[in-house]
Amino acid sequence: MNDSQDLTSPAAALSVSKVELRVSCKALLDRDTLNKSDPCVILMGQVEGQWTELDRTEVIKSNLNPVFAKVFTLDYFFEEAQKLRFEVYDIHGTHSIGTRDDDFLGGMECTLGQIVAQKKMVKPLFLKYGKYAGKSAITVNAEEISGNNGYVELSFCAKKLDDKDLFSKSDPFLEIYRINDDGTEQLVHRTEVIIWPCLVWDYDSSGKHDFIGEFYPTFREMQKIAGGNKVSWDCINPKYKLKKRNYKNSGVVILSDLKLHRVYSFLDYIMGGCQIHFTVAIDFTASNGDPRNSCSLHYINPYQPNEYLKALIAVVEICQDYDSDKKFSALGFGARIPPNYEVSHDFAINFNPDNDECEGIQGVVEAYQNCLPKIQLYGPTNVAPIINRLANQAAREETTKDASRYHILLILTDGVVTDMADTREAIVRASYQPLSIIIVGVGNADFTDMQILDGDDGILRSPKGEPVLRDIVQFVPFRDFKTASPAALAKCVLAEVPKQVVEFYSHKAFAPKCPILDSPNSTANTPE
Repeated sequence: MNDSQDLTSPAAALSVSKVELRVSCKALLDRDTLNKSDPCVILMGQVEGQWTELDRTEVIKSNLNPVFAKVFTLDYFFEEAQKLRFEVYDIHGTHSIGTRDDDFLGGMECTLGQIVAQKKMVKPLFLKYGKYAGKSAITVNAEEISGNNGYVELSFCAKKLDDKDLFSKSDPFLEIYRINDDGTEQLVHRTEVIIWPCLVWDYDSSGKHDFIGEFYPTFREMQKIAGGNKVSWDCINPKYKLKKRNYKNSGVVILSDLKLHRVYSFLDYIMGGCQIHFTVAIDFTASNGDPRNSCSLHYINPYQPNEYLKALIAVVEICQDYDSDKKFSALGFGARIPPNYEVSHDFAINFNPDNDECEGIQGVVEAYQNCLPKIQLYGPTNVAPIINRLANQAAREETTKDASRYHILLILTDGVVTDMADTREAIVRASYQPLSIIIVGVGNADFTDMQILDGDDGILRSPKGEPVLRDIVQFVPFRDFKTASPAALAKCVLAEVPKQVVEFYSHKAFAPKCPILDSPNSTANTPE
């Protein structure tokens, strides 16, 4: 009798993540004349542009280096810029916050994404008008609240079970039940493994199975097998136990193997040191219109960013929290480029073939604006070369055999791609690499044919019929978000990225670079 069942798949670990934040401060300003300050930290969150108090710590009396016991618990969403502000106050007598400036000991703003990416964030505190609060600093430690982040694989065998058949041997199977909090029992699995009590039956094809016995193992007992111990239980039939004076058992059930599997979450990988590298690819085909004309999609309006810039900034503002060097690759396609003005479908918009990275969001914006007067918009709209380029880069990352770097490629285009067959082939190849692709359709073109690249309506296949390993493409027309906030666009296009990251590293059985163990004695493994 050998059976196993994945009770918690990687997909099950992708529900809303909850994060605990613990705060402490150092070298706070001393606002009191006779005693030291009595600090309290207020956690503020930005909701629809307004700062709102989310929670607050306890007040610690006369302490300029407080370590607060209060734990802040927040829902975490990768696709949102969750802006937070930590404000430290000196509390006088009551738990109400004073209105005087001298009650304020300093504050710090950041995003929840920045905190989880660093796991431990140390920042100086500032007073009003950007003035340092002396040498005051705040430390915020983040920890994910673990949910169902693993599963157990069990193998049972049995010996000397009661024979329930007249003319043949019994055909035993196990039914495994979970004991609920209210004492009721719920069938979890019928073998051919886990949770208790376990009922052993003699199978009958008519469905009238004969009860052999039951046993009540605990997980602590099962774990003894890890030390090389034999773990077994008497299979007891309660009726026989009452009627037979010398009744011992109706056989013995033996646990022959136990494997603990750890299913890692997106935050496990991020907090374990995984960096997300962002690349943008911009469509410079002639259908965008002459950039010097105000009707062009590439027109630079000094008062308002065009759709390309709006989409770019919305996505990069989220991704930048997960890239420690804040350098982003910026590519172009569909233009004639200097010096020979040959058509290129894969060029660095800073015209540095050896280093296509730009410093921060502003660096990408400046490179985009500077390249427009130097190129000739042309065509066609071929995106396969850039997808292949990123897939090759990502493949080199995979040689490290750890979850150290994941790539996001944002393609901004004003029309349907013209190399659809090659693009489908490139996406299938890319689905085997640590890469996600976001395509935003800019302008008013008919993007119906682009939906085929987004696997939401069916599995994307190469021209030869090979399916993608993972659904890695998200396509949206920008016009659907014209009247919405940039945050709404980012939320839509980035929502699937955590799932895609976990699916890739789970498939490769790569643990986080610096795994966060449940306990010092954890024996958890990655899924096999």
